[in-house]
Amino acid sequence: MKHPVRFVMFALALALSLSASAEIYKWKDRDGRAHFSDMPPPQNAAEVQILNAPAPPRSAATADEQENTAEESSAKTAAPGKSLAERELEFRQRRAAAAEARAKADEEAARAARRAQDCERARTQHAALASGQRVARPTGNGGRTFLDDAEREAEMARIQELIDKRCTGQ
Repeated sequence: MKHPVRFVMFALALALSLSASAEIYKWKDRDGRAHFSDMPPPQNAAEVQILNAPAPPRSAATADEQENTAEESSAKTAAPGKSLAERELEFRQRRAAAAEARAKADEEAARAARRAQDCERARTQHAALASGQRVARPTGNGGRTFLDDAEREAEMARIQELIDKRCTGQ
């Protein structure tokens, strides 16, 4: 019963040491017993094996770095006759063009969002005017004046014109 427990403990210790990326040596002594160690075996050891070599350190690459690496490798394979400086210049130009396109797309999306908000606000104002409720405007001295029927009709026509011009397709 003790042997399975020892084996499990050994396997667990081996797995933990493997995850630490240290070199593990397997070697047999002159009596034929197998030994595992993270230290190099003695000089008189027979049948030495290195079970795993440490992996090269990997940095956490961002999406931009991975994209850049992919672009650089495609540039190297696409134009093997160009010098490194030429490929680097082309890469930087493509990267600047992509950044400009992203900025333009972001600006257009913000403009569309503002336009949608303005249209919704205009439709809300038109609905409030059409409801027949009393509508007031602020005056310059902090007071307010209510719209009469003629002013209401003129304001509704102005807002409807604005909706027709700017809110098509929404």
